Amino acid sequence: PEAKDYKRIGEGDTGLNTGGMGAISPVPFADATFMKKVEERIVRPTIEGLLHEKIDYRGFVFIGFFILIAIFAPVIAPPVKSDPYMMPRDGFSAEPKDMGAKWVKNVPKVPFWYKTITGKDEWVHIFGTAQGQYDIFYGIIWGTRTAFKTGLLVVLSTFLIGVIVGSVSAYYGGLVDNILMRIVDIFMTLPFILAALIMSAVLTPVLGRSILPAMIALISFGWMGYSRVIRGDILSVKERDYILAARVVGVKDGRILFKHILPNAIFPTLVLASLGIGDVVLSFAALSFLGVGTQVGFADWGQILSFARNWITSLGDYWYIVVWPGLTLILFVLGWNLVGDALRDVLDPRMRGKS
Repeated sequence: PEAKDYKRIGEGDTGLNTGGMGAISPVPFADATFMKKVEERIVRPTIEGLLHEKIDYRGFVFIGFFILIAIFAPVIAPPVKSDPYMMPRDGFSAEPKDMGAKWVKNVPKVPFWYKTITGKDEWVHIFGTAQGQYDIFYGIIWGTRTAFKTGLLVVLSTFLIGVIVGSVSAYYGGLVDNILMRIVDIFMTLPFILAALIMSAVLTPVLGRSILPAMIALISFGWMGYSRVIRGDILSVKERDYILAARVVGVKDGRILFKHILPNAIFPTLVLASLGIGDVVLSFAALSFLGVGTQVGFADWGQILSFARNWITSLGDYWYIVVWPGLTLILFVLGWNLVGDALRDVLDPRMRGKS
């Protein structure tokens, strides 16, 4: 019989069906869209695993807490300027103000929750001020949005680039694989944070001071790990019988790769991506600490920490300018690391309990 007499192999969940004589028999299936495949093979098993497996939910509690802060940032810390991401200043003095100090200039509107929790009618600097009189509490609250924006966008971009490069390299092999992997090797020899720092410094005069130069730099040098991981998994999956049968009956390469191979090889890369969000936020904070990227006064945890550089010898008196942004950054990264561990237990049970 000819290939057209058979349903395309590998599009159903049953793989290969063999008759009594060893011939390939027709495989009934309903033609599903790519998103439906993703839902059936990735989203639904992940949700069911999270609900039924015994996993550590502390990471989800931490991230859920930060999500609420990001959503309700205008209520928790009402904006003073037209750009809510610019921290308000209570003057221009270099010396930080203590926690609970009275707010004199550019006082934000007092929200409904303030008097109930603090017992005061006037707004004060809850966490004190940093050098230049930037309010630390406001910077931490609105910096949560900055952390989510940079972390998610950078990881999503690096994930897509890495998956595409690694998938094409593994599927076609040969010269294509050699060329792409040598490019990956070249990028991986570069020191990540130093390369990102140099690229951010080069892009800042061109694009202006914003989160964009640092994000582009982190994306440019952060995709290689995903490409290596997905390549290894696809090299294994593409040799399975249902993939070989799909090639025999003439299924197009793009259909085989993106509808049949990737949904069965993507899980370790997804776990790596969830763990990578915390790393990206740390790297972005490091670039901000070094003064690259965002303008002075932008609500970013790394920049708040940078305001403490001139007061390192006086941290016994001004400890709050390091402790509050530093603790926030630690909890945010810890939350994503715990989420990654939980997803690893669900998506890759063989690694459960290992670190």
